[in-house]
Amino acid sequence: MIVVTGATGNVGRALVERLLATGRPVRALTRDPQRAALPEAAEVVRFQQDDPAALFDGATALYLYAQATTPALLEAARAQGVRHVVLLSSAVIEEGADETHPIHIMHATAERQIRDSGLAWTFLRPGAFATNALSLAPQIRAGNTVRGVYADGLSAPIHEDDMAAVAERALLDGGHEGAVYRLTGPAAISNAEQVAAIGAALGRELTFVETDPREAGPELFPHVPPQMLQRLLQTFADTVGVAPEINDVVEKLTGTPARPFTQWARDHVEDFGGRA
Repeated sequence: MIVVTGATGNVGRALVERLLATGRPVRALTRDPQRAALPEAAEVVRFQQDDPAALFDGATALYLYAQATTPALLEAARAQGVRHVVLLSSAVIEEGADETHPIHIMHATAERQIRDSGLAWTFLRPGAFATNALSLAPQIRAGNTVRGVYADGLSAPIHEDDMAAVAERALLDGGHEGAVYRLTGPAAISNAEQVAAIGAALGRELTFVETDPREAGPELFPHVPPQMLQRLLQTFADTVGVAPEINDVVEKLTGTPARPFTQWARDHVEDFGGRA
């Protein structure tokens, strides 16, 4: 049995589907099982950390994301027989990084707690998620003009299913214990080019209009806590004109090259109001 936290998230859902396709039993943890809409073959369980031992009966491996990681959860998993944890961490953890950044603190804390738990572990450190572009969906559904910050900011966004594919290999194959994998998409693309790629997938011409970061607020970043917004904007500013890290770890571990953002856009046309 493999336990997947965040099973209704983009990466978690893709991982559940991949594991089920191999015939592995999967316990999918979610805070709202009634609305999970996960495959029938998955055992869907409410994620209640006040009784974590009930989550891991019969399980041997666990997929975690940083926000769900606690010492109590890890202790309960180990007590119930879990031996290996695969954590979706972040590429912000690297030598010379700003260790005061909230995103760094969150993921570094989760990694430290897992190291201290006595469980075998594998850390996945992806860079920019292609799914971050879903924040633009309301604007794109409403019209052909997209407001955003730093049109020339560069990243190498990674498809959620590529992250799930690496997590699948780490969970199912031997030899990944104690490994740290930095994951990227296959090519650099600017924020404005991402919008153009989404437009191409939809068969529309979208225009990116750069917004002064000093005027950016909840309308552009509705899910970002106010206390984190300025640090996040500085992170975006640091990407302007700076080539992102690009590697072939996805291909080395899965045998399939990482998918470009243009493919991600085609895979998500329905999310932007188009037809698949």
